[in-house]
Amino acid sequence: MPFLSVPETILVADDHEASLAGLQGLLSLEGFRVATARDGEAALEEFGRLRPDLVLLDVRMPKLNGIEVCRRLKSNPDTRLVPVVLIPGMTATEDRVAGIEAGADDFLTKPVDREQLTARVRSLLRQKAYTDELERAESVLFALARSIEEKDPYTEGHCERLADYSALLGEHLGLPPQEILALRRAGIVHDIGKVAVPDAILLKPGPLSWEEQRVVHKHPVAGENICAPLKSFHLVLPIIRHHHEKQDGSGYPDRLRGEQIPLTARVLQIVDVYDALITSRPYKAALPVGKVLAIMQEEVERGWWDKAVFAEFRRLIQNEGKRFHLPQQVAAI
Repeated sequence: MPFLSVPETILVADDHEASLAGLQGLLSLEGFRVATARDGEAALEEFGRLRPDLVLLDVRMPKLNGIEVCRRLKSNPDTRLVPVVLIPGMTATEDRVAGIEAGADDFLTKPVDREQLTARVRSLLRQKAYTDELERAESVLFALARSIEEKDPYTEGHCERLADYSALLGEHLGLPPQEILALRRAGIVHDIGKVAVPDAILLKPGPLSWEEQRVVHKHPVAGENICAPLKSFHLVLPIIRHHHEKQDGSGYPDRLRGEQIPLTARVLQIVDVYDALITSRPYKAALPVGKVLAIMQEEVERGWWDKAVFAEFRRLIQNEGKRFHLPQQVAAI
């Protein structure tokens, strides 16, 4: 029996009945499943219900115009990768500029030419297919990272917390969006290389021998190698490899010093140490936030962590303590 592929779903929103029917007819003839909406609010409702593969939006619609619908879809991390095509008037230059700022992937002009419509829709759907494939690969890596974390009940939720904490600190430091995204990803997969560490070492309750430490010290390189095939992770790889380096060169695997350590890795270091101290582990109880920051300050003075990054982290804790799952004594810091 031959494999039958499921046709892609396209959402078309236009308040002009003739235009809506025309686009629906052209796309249906090309084999697509087509859903329709007659205003911007209805378009968002249909999007939430159907999760289409592509959206065609007339710019001028009641309730919410096409540019605002586009902006909302593109500002949501769960929907920003769905291609959006805006259809402004023939001479509406301002609409095109606003559409670009809202994140539109392409534009068509009324009256819409069938060949141009088909070519652009198919091109954008091919790009989305590649993106979906990358997302599936990322999901596999994230699942592997979480499975490693779940081996130890004391580290439950550690990956998600690091993803949140590092992104918050990155935003506070004014890092660009692509580096903040890299920090979120690295928070989940930073220890994925521990898949190469035997459980007898990984879960050992007592101190590790020198040989066991050498095995553990290989996990950043192993993690980098695991994630390297994903080109979208090119900003994540340095964080994975260098999150155990120290400012004085005593870290691993490359014994980098100071500014040699990527800033994003220095950000993840700070929140990683913080989370280890603020939560219970087999070898220690959870510490109060004041004690945690005092210990980290001592380690900064010892030459382990970036002094400036830690100072900003401390300032962020004072202002945004609740976002770091802290006890109520934050106000007393």
